[in-house]
Amino acid sequence: MKEIISVEHLAYTYPGLEDSAGVTVFEDMNLTVEQGSFVAILGTNGCGKSTLAKHFNAILLPSGGKVYVGGIDTSNAERIIAVRRNVGMVFQNPDNQIVANVVEEDVAFGPENLGISSPEIRRRVDQALKQVGMYEYREHAPHLLSGGQKQRIAIAGVIAMEPKCIVLDEPTAMLDPRGRREVMETVGRLNREKGITVVLITHHMDEAAKAQRVVVLHQGKVAADGTPKQVFSQVELLHAIGLAAPEPVELCWRLNQQGFSLPLDQLDPEECAQALYRAVMA
Repeated sequence: MKEIISVEHLAYTYPGLEDSAGVTVFEDMNLTVEQGSFVAILGTNGCGKSTLAKHFNAILLPSGGKVYVGGIDTSNAERIIAVRRNVGMVFQNPDNQIVANVVEEDVAFGPENLGISSPEIRRRVDQALKQVGMYEYREHAPHLLSGGQKQRIAIAGVIAMEPKCIVLDEPTAMLDPRGRREVMETVGRLNREKGITVVLITHHMDEAAKAQRVVVLHQGKVAADGTPKQVFSQVELLHAIGLAAPEPVELCWRLNQQGFSLPLDQLDPEECAQALYRAVMA
């Protein structure tokens, strides 16, 4: 499968203040994201998740090494617009991305700045709002919407620019359970039905379990990389770097410490319950 993002020997150091030393986040990071995939990136605070995400959209540029988006070197100042057409960003707080007083005007903001024609903007705005299930709110004021609805509007504003990839940096961190569910259903549907590549930065294990691939970062390096079942079955590794597996896996792991022999790849509560039933009835 073709790569949409390629990170090659990435190094990045945040500049220090005045005479103080900078903070090094990456020294030799390597990672690829395949087009059309759904990748979740996990890690403890300070591991570099958001820093890496900002390199995907050329918000940050490498101190060393290279990041390529759709084959474009993000360090090429003449191609930054092309990079950002390929990769759209959705951040933690939707209020920071809402710029207009009417939903449809907010969604139109990105395409307008790309110089898209008015008829095409109208088509994109309507289509984007329908894709996130917010078309009926197109004439509403964004500030009157719930957190989950605002975040879906933010996602609509990104997909109206028709990127090949959406990077979401902790998009559900400020939402209640209903809002989290709305956003995750929207993201999953865009990936499955529209083939949009999704990179999800999250600290929620249940969200990461819905991805096709999970990448765990630790101290600026990739500590684990594989399918959710492959990664989350490495419970000791996750504990060692300060993370927990999804609750069904944690339950099976703890029972195994008490003498059971349960599989550690049961991510769904129903699957976990069936495994427990089989173990008890054996």
